[in-house]
Amino acid sequence: MSNHMAKNSIKQIEEDERKIIKILSKNANKSINEIAKDCKFSRQKVWRIIKNLEKNNTIWGYVAVIDEEKQDKNTYIVLIKRTNKPLAKDIIETIINRDLAKSAKGTGLEIMHSIYTNGIFDWLICFNAQDIKEAKGFVETLYAVFKGYISEIHLLEKMFAAESCGITNPEIHRLRDFFNL
Repeated sequence: MSNHMAKNSIKQIEEDERKIIKILSKNANKSINEIAKDCKFSRQKVWRIIKNLEKNNTIWGYVAVIDEEKQDKNTYIVLIKRTNKPLAKDIIETIINRDLAKSAKGTGLEIMHSIYTNGIFDWLICFNAQDIKEAKGFVETLYAVFKGYISEIHLLEKMFAAESCGITNPEIHRLRDFFNL
């Protein structure tokens, strides 16, 4: 096989993967048969591509987009700015082992996103909690666990999600309530 053919087949595989990822990112509940029909692929090809994407961790998992309000939960966002102090090995292990997320689950608090960023803030945590009191308690825990490593922390409460995971909120019309105070 020529090098040109190999490049074309790799390009085709990547294009096929992107088609399937796009469909799964909009609706991870779609059946392999439905995906195959949408992509005009065989069922076996879709299954094989999905298994490969899972194996190489391109796909980490599958989630449902939930309206937290209907679950009597509120969503909060914490923005954290670090100090210049280098992280100690035990702190790095605490982060990698997800110790904070594990202990938070025991309280009913659920971390949805924990993202390290480049910019004004270094870390963004999005989580669900019963109320602002529980959210503030989590912020205090962050300060305690990462004492000396946090220079600034901000707690925000989500008021309304217009879109989540690329899916428009089916109750988007309720956004009017926030603008017509």
